[in-house]
Order: sequence, then structure tokens, then C-alpha cells
Amino acid sequence: MEEGTSKSPSHCAGTEVSSPDTDPFQWDTREDCEVRQILDRVADKWSLLVIALLDQRTLRFTELRREIDGISQRMLTVTLRQLERDGLVKRTVHPVVPPRVEYELTPLGGTLHTTIRSLVTWTEQHQREIAAAREAYDAREAAAAKEAAAAQEVREAVPVRRGAPAFG
Repeated sequence: MEEGTSKSPSHCAGTEVSSPDTDPFQWDTREDCEVRQILDRVADKWSLLVIALLDQRTLRFTELRREIDGISQRMLTVTLRQLERDGLVKRTVHPVVPPRVEYELTPLGGTLHTTIRSLVTWTEQHQREIAAAREAYDAREAAAAKEAAAAQEVREAVPVRRGAPAFG
């Protein structure tokens, strides 16, 4: 095997670029890429909210559902199962009637929460810039649409002569 070649199943792309920071394939788009699958899971909006809510506390299913506006019971169930499967959330079933189920972050999930907190901090610091960029983009798009509509009106107003006799 050549130097720099990886046999790891989690590395899904070529190894010709030496720095992972400059590797354009570090998050490969193939379905079987383990890194992509993990990023898809942890970057999902419901997963982010669940992880944020479970930071340093334990919550029951109904408490999570009440706190997460817009999530269905099925979607919360699926999200929690996936996070549990990935080792990010611990599910505890208490042997009482009716059953009481609680969820908490695992130590691994806690490390992800730290990363999410950094992302939220970045978002808060740059939200005005992003809002300004969105407004500028929307204004450009509106102007382009208005210009295209005006050009269409001109084309429709000018009669097209087809098959007119040529004089010459």
C-alpha cells in the first residue's frame, strides 16, 4: 500500500491531498460514506435541538416534545433512536407502571454539544451580516425578475412578421 493511503472505511475519498483542511472530498457525497452519514445525523435540525435541550439535564419524551416546537411524535421517536444508536443519547427505562423513559446526553453527546454551542455563537455573532446579505440577494433577485418581466412585455408588444414577402 502506498504511503498516505487509508484503509479506514470512514475515509471515503482520495488520499492525494495531504491536508484534510484542503481536501475537497473530506465530506464525500456517496451514500456509503460514514462521515457523511454522521454529519447528516448530527446536523439535522431535530438532532441539534434534542442535543441542545439535553445539555446537562435529563428529560422525558413528553418534555422534549413540549419543548421542540413543530416536531411530531414519530419524528422525535426516530431522532432519539438514531441519536441513541450513534451513542450520543442514553435512554433509560424505569420499571414502573406506566413506564417512565428518560433521555440524557452521553459523554460523547456532551462533546458534540460543545461543538454545537460554538456554531450557535458564530451564528449569533454574524446574524446581522447574514440578514444584510439575504436582503441584498433578495433585492437583486427582485430587480432581475422585474427586468425579465419588462423584457417579456416588450417582446410580446412587438409584432413578429413571419412569411412576409421580401421586396427587392
